[in-house]
Amino acid sequence: MTEARDIYGTVFKHGTAVLLARVVDETGEPISQHDIALANYTVYLLDESDPDQAQPVAGHHDRSVAVAQLIYNSLQRDSFWDLDELGYNFRHVLDVSVQPAFPKAGRSYRVVFRLIPTGGQVILVRFRLYAI
Repeated sequence: MTEARDIYGTVFKHGTAVLLARVVDETGEPISQHDIALANYTVYLLDESDPDQAQPVAGHHDRSVAVAQLIYNSLQRDSFWDLDELGYNFRHVLDVSVQPAFPKAGRSYRVVFRLIPTGGQVILVRFRLYAI
């Protein structure tokens, strides 16, 4: 069984983030571009006192992402990935050129990607990031 969990990291206030993950399907195999029809993401500012409360960050709510710019067809092993020897197949750099994704330092954010597969269940990829 694969385990669902947030991917933790630290970001700079008003900075961007390079988000990496290895995403697998329900059989445990890494997904590829032809497995995903659509993708979008939302950045949420979290309420530290109530984990059920989250506010979408302006300019980063339900943003579409081109699957070809998000998912690799094979696992990548390069200097960005130091978690293990297998590699990643998911990479996204948040565009903060118009609107910051992390406008407040000292706060936690959740970035949620919804991957809509060509068949099967929606895949969620979540990052929990602390802004400094």
